[in-house]
Amino acid sequence: MTRHVDVLIIGAGLSGIGMACHLTRENTGRSYLILERRTAIGGTWDLFRYPGIRSDSDMYTFGYGFRPWIGTKVLADGPHIRQYVEDTAAEYGVTDRIRFGRKMTTASWNSTAGVWTVEALDEGTGQTETYTSNFLVGCTGYYDYDKGYRPEFPGEENFTGQIVHPQHWPEDLDYTGKRVVVIGSGATAITLIPAMSDKAAHVTMLQRSPTYIAALPADDPVAVGLKFAKVPAAIAYKAGRARNIALQRASYQLSRTNPKLSAKLMLAAVRALAGPGIDMRHFTPSYNPWDQRLCVVPNGDLFKTLRSGKASIATDHIETFTEHGIRLRSGAELEADIVVSATGLTVQMLGGATLEVDGEQLATRDLVAYKGALLSSVPNLMVILGYTNASWTLKADLAAEYFCRLLNHMKAQGYTEVVAVPEEGDRSEASLMGGALTSGYIQRGDSVMPRQGTRGPWLVVNNYFRDRTMLRKGAIEDGILRFRRRTRAAEPVGAETRSA
Repeated sequence: MTRHVDVLIIGAGLSGIGMACHLTRENTGRSYLILERRTAIGGTWDLFRYPGIRSDSDMYTFGYGFRPWIGTKVLADGPHIRQYVEDTAAEYGVTDRIRFGRKMTTASWNSTAGVWTVEALDEGTGQTETYTSNFLVGCTGYYDYDKGYRPEFPGEENFTGQIVHPQHWPEDLDYTGKRVVVIGSGATAITLIPAMSDKAAHVTMLQRSPTYIAALPADDPVAVGLKFAKVPAAIAYKAGRARNIALQRASYQLSRTNPKLSAKLMLAAVRALAGPGIDMRHFTPSYNPWDQRLCVVPNGDLFKTLRSGKASIATDHIETFTEHGIRLRSGAELEADIVVSATGLTVQMLGGATLEVDGEQLATRDLVAYKGALLSSVPNLMVILGYTNASWTLKADLAAEYFCRLLNHMKAQGYTEVVAVPEEGDRSEASLMGGALTSGYIQRGDSVMPRQGTRGPWLVVNNYFRDRTMLRKGAIEDGILRFRRRTRAAEPVGAETRSA
């Protein structure tokens, strides 16, 4: 049995739920269905269950622009974010249009029929289902849910303790009274240190190189004041969101135009929080601010934990695992009962599905992103990827709004197909998420990430204000997008069709 809808969305995380809501809000009149591999809404926020899991972007900008985040917390924990996404889906009637437990394996565009055909594995029954649609929207994020990045450590087979990865946190892991070493210096590691220190005997963060860290108040003082003054939530949210977008942009711009001053300000703030007993070499990166993503800690919780003596930092390289811990290149040995490999993500596009156009398999790396959303030479396909230098949702919201503008324009003009066609020289060698960041996962993902262009709408600027103008107000028909009208509506491919 074939299921046919106008828009098939892959993924019921932050981006997928937002896209579905925008289809309703923007009055597109299009039917839609969401295929979600997991058994619950939330995506990243349903997958990650490690201690202390939280956002690393403020909730004024990480929440949807169309649905206020009610609360005063600057950074929210995973369960509250997951609940926020679930509540948004329920409010807009999205939940009933999700098919859980479906993993997309192949997405194939047929130019003759003018439809996408998606093969999806029902992981509960083992059966393969077929879905067809006029448009396909990939909201799968950019990493592999099955396996995080986990390098093989020399001598790890000799270690008698337990090695875990945050992406696959064991529900029954008891670290009470245990010596824990967390390998990594990114947002996950910095979150785990204070979260685990209450129960663990001691927690050590082992890093090869430091990361820039910024401390923010746990509760937004302006939000607290507005709530006390009984300012309507929608108004407070809009004002706070505008302020934080501007602050994000100003901070990033300073790091690009005057990296020495930006680094000096960040390190001065860390020095004040860390106190006199902390070696600043553990917090002084060798790169400029925002060459890698900035880590944020609420109320300086990491530094409080370090000052208390419940945790410590070692900046060194691993020589080998031993029976009872890790020996470092310096000769020092870190004793451990549990080692947490907070070593990052494995980058993947479209959930690892095969992408085909008229029977020809395409490599996503060979495609160029138009306005950071459409992929070159692939009809009726949108891929949602958020910002790397600001909140993910800011770009996801803009891209969803643009897609709805595009759909409404096509309906008004009688168009049924759209494709972005690059010209000679439009493709650069920089990946869609590269150029600005040098993080390890960005470099590892270069082999699968679409390219960005050299000019105009092919060039990724990662600037909310410029993107807002381009995606909300820029001309739809700009000479790059090619449209097609069909004399009759495309029919789904397959035997029997029923409503989604």
